[in-house]
Amino acid sequence: MPKGYWIARVDVRDPERYKDYVSTAKPAFERFGANFLARGGQFAELEGKARARNVVIEFPSLQAAVDCYNSPEYQAAAKIRQECADAEMVVVESI
Repeated sequence: MPKGYWIARVDVRDPERYKDYVSTAKPAFERFGANFLARGGQFAELEGKARARNVVIEFPSLQAAVDCYNSPEYQAAAKIRQECADAEMVVVESI
């Protein structure tokens, strides 16, 4: 079964509040088998407008990735993230 990946591009406006997002999201990530492949760190802007933080999270399947996002645990975290950061997020399936 192909894996699913969250790809998130984030600009954090309030780093202290963002810590609350991270801790609130953790149970959802654990429940759905998330494996962080990239979280912040250096990057090279090649085309278009980059955001300051880039995250790639691997899940056992596309459905697990979508279910994690839609879970009550993650939606509680998403509300916090939306208060303190601007983001674009997509889920893609591996080949």
